[in-house]
Amino acid sequence: MGGQIALVILIIVGLIGRSHIIATAASFLLIMKLTSLERYFPAIERRGLEVGLLFLTMAVLVPFANGKVQSKDVVDVFTSWIGILALVSGAIATYMNYHGLTLLKYDPELMVGLVVGSIIGIVFFKGIPVGPLMAAGLTAFFLKLFQYFLK
Repeated sequence: MGGQIALVILIIVGLIGRSHIIATAASFLLIMKLTSLERYFPAIERRGLEVGLLFLTMAVLVPFANGKVQSKDVVDVFTSWIGILALVSGAIATYMNYHGLTLLKYDPELMVGLVVGSIIGIVFFKGIPVGPLMAAGLTAFFLKLFQYFLK
């Protein structure tokens, strides 16, 4: 019953905060729970992130597939300061995402704070939620930072 209540709360928070992805994901999980399809939860937990990242990566790579990105554009990435900054930023972001994923595996209850924080970011700062991994990565970074300074 507690899981169902948490999912309903996430649906409501997602709708209020205009985060349709969170509301939809929580809705699907609630439907699965109510229709006794919980046996698929481990598979979703184990492979869901990979499937989601696959579709996200495909969406980002569409400009390559449809010819909007030319080889000159790729060369510019390696020869301009903004391109090099993008390369460094991408490497740092993926490193932080790894640590965010690790943090969520050990403390999945942090997802509530990440979701509510994302809603606050959407409503008050006109942010765009792209997923909990970056927020979890930042959480892991700040956690390490606080641990370092509190020692």
